[in-house]
Amino acid sequence: MSRTTLSDLGDARMSDDGEQSTDPARGLRQVLPWIALVIAAGAGALLSVGVFLGLYVRPTSDDWCALWKTRDLGVFGITSDFYLTQNGRVTNALLTGLLYSDGMRGPKLLPAFLVVALGSGLFLLARATLRALRLPFPAAAVAAAVLVLEALLFFAGTRAYQVLLWAPATISHTLPSVLGVWAVLSAVWAARSRRRWARGTAVGTAALLGTAAGMLSEPFVAMSGLVAAAAGVLCLPRFGRTRDRFASTWCAAWCLGLVIGLVLLTTSPGARWRRAQQPKEPLTLSGAGETVRDWYRIWETIGGQWAYVGALAAGVLLGLAVALSPRRPRDGDVRADGEDAGAGRASGGTFRVAVLVLPLPLIVLGSLVAAYGLRSGYGPTGWTYARTWTSFVVPFLLALCGYGAWLGYRLGRGLTSPAAAGDAPGSGAPPSPPGVRAARLAALIATGAVAVASTVALVPAVRTLTTQTVARSLAWDRQDARIRAEVAAGRSEVTYRPLHIGVLAEPFFTKVYEKDWAARCTAGYYGVDRINPS
Repeated sequence: MSRTTLSDLGDARMSDDGEQSTDPARGLRQVLPWIALVIAAGAGALLSVGVFLGLYVRPTSDDWCALWKTRDLGVFGITSDFYLTQNGRVTNALLTGLLYSDGMRGPKLLPAFLVVALGSGLFLLARATLRALRLPFPAAAVAAAVLVLEALLFFAGTRAYQVLLWAPATISHTLPSVLGVWAVLSAVWAARSRRRWARGTAVGTAALLGTAAGMLSEPFVAMSGLVAAAAGVLCLPRFGRTRDRFASTWCAAWCLGLVIGLVLLTTSPGARWRRAQQPKEPLTLSGAGETVRDWYRIWETIGGQWAYVGALAAGVLLGLAVALSPRRPRDGDVRADGEDAGAGRASGGTFRVAVLVLPLPLIVLGSLVAAYGLRSGYGPTGWTYARTWTSFVVPFLLALCGYGAWLGYRLGRGLTSPAAAGDAPGSGAPPSPPGVRAARLAALIATGAVAVASTVALVPAVRTLTTQTVARSLAWDRQDARIRAEVAAGRSEVTYRPLHIGVLAEPFFTKVYEKDWAARCTAGYYGVDRINPS
C-alpha cells in the first residue's frame, strides 16, 4: 500500500482489488476526533479552574445581606423581605435563601453546578436535535462545542467573576439560562414519548417554570419570551413542520407563565418601592436614542472580544463531524434521490430561511429590551452591568455555533458528494485537483486552529481571575478571624478593610453610613452595631 502525501489526506483509500479509489472524507474522519479532543481538553481545563475557584469564594457586596438575612430570617423570611421591601423577585429570594442556608457552602459549590448543569443540558439538547434531524451524533465534536461555548460564556466577558463565581449574579442571570435549557429538554422528551399524560405534564411544568422565571430575571423574561413566541409560531401544524400542536402549546404555556410571573413581580410592594427610588421618565425620542446608544456600546464591547469567533469555529467542526460521520440509515431516513428525509424536511423552503434568519433579529430585540431596562433601573451607566448580558449572550453563542454547524455540514456534504470523489473508478467525473484536496485540509486545520486559539485567548483572563480570587480569600480569612476574635471579646464596633473584587461594592463605598447598605449588612453578618474603616 502506497503512502499518501499531506495533500492527499482524506482522499485516498484502497479498494478490495488493490486499486486506489477516492474517499475525500476518510482522512478528515480520522483527524476530526483528535482536533475535537484537543479543543475539549483545553476548554475543559479552563472550566475546571473556574469550578475549583468556587472553593475560594468569600462574601462581598450582596453576599453580606443574603448571609445575615437568611441566618436571622430563614428561607421564607428572606423571600418575604424581597417581595415586600426589596425588588419583588420571589424566585430569586427563595433560591438565595436556600443557597445561603448553610453559610457560604452553597455559593462555593454553585459554580460547579452551573458548569455541569449547563454543559450536560447543552450536550443532551444537541443529541436530541441531531436525533430529530436523523443525523449522526459525533460525541467528541459535540462535547468540544459545548465546552467552548461554556468557556466563552464564563471567561470571555468583562465580568467573569460575577458571571461564574458571585452567587447573587449567577442566580439572577446565569441560572435562568440553565433553567431554560432543561425546560426545553423536558419538552423534547415529552414530545418523543407521545404519551398524553407526559405531554400534559410538560405543558403544566412549562407554565410553572415560566412563572418562576418571570420572578427571577427580567432580561431573561424578554429574551426567552421572544424565542418561545417565535418557536411557537414556526411549530404550528399549518406550516407543515409538526404533526400536532404540542410544541406550540408548550411555547404558549411558557410565555403565559412568564407573563404571570412578571405581573406578580412588577405589582409587588418591593418592586414599587424600588421604582420609587428612581422614577422612570416617559419614553421620548431622545431617551430612545440613548437606549440605542447603550445597546451599541454593549455590542461594541462584546464584538471587541475576538475569542467569540471560537463559537463559530467550534460549530464548523461540529457540522463537519456530523456530515462525515458514518450513517446508519433506518427505514424512511433516505429518500429515493439520496437526500435525508428528516434533514430535507427540517431544512427546506421558507422554514429553513426562517430558522436561519430569525435568531439575529430576536437577539437584537432581546438585547435592546435589556438595554432599556438597564437604563431605566440604573441610569446612564446601567449598560455597564455586564452580568445582565448573559440572557442574550447565551443565545448569541448558540446562534454562532449553529451557523458554524450549518456551514460545516454543507462543506462536509460537499466533500462526500459524488462530485467530490471524482477520481473514483467508474464515476465519470474529473479527478479532484491536488490543490483542492490540500485546500480542504488547510481549511479544516485553520478552523481547528481558530477554535484552539480562542480557548488560549481566555487563559490570561482565567489567570487574573485565579490570582485575584485566591489572594482575596487569604486576606479575607485573616481579617475574618481577627473580627470574630474581637466580637468574641465583647466588641460592639469593629474595623473592616474593604477587599474589592469583580467590580463589586464593598463597605464604605459611600461616605454616608446610613446609605451604606454594604457596611450595614456586614455589621449584621458579624452581629455588631457598626463597622468602621480599618
